[in-house]
Amino acid sequence: MAIEVRIPTILRSYTGGAKSVEGSGSTLDELIADLDGRYDGLRERLVDDVGLRRFINVYLNDEDVRFIGGLAAPVSDGDTVTVLPAVAGGAR
Repeated sequence: MAIEVRIPTILRSYTGGAKSVEGSGSTLDELIADLDGRYDGLRERLVDDVGLRRFINVYLNDEDVRFIGGLAAPVSDGDTVTVLPAVAGGAR
């Protein structure tokens, strides 16, 4: 079994168009490193020098990872990670 990672449309160019990919690791950071090994450039879009990028939301089994350890959040086989870009805007 592996960890399912759901990829938003804007990042699918890094995964060959795949909506969902599988990876492994014991933490979110290890999972992202594993994915970046196969989908070069993906990590750069998700992580900066201080952690998860400000306008990227990541959910582990529907929980915002920022509240459960960020990149150090433990992950395990069978988990689902969802990556969502933050959306802002509107009319004044």
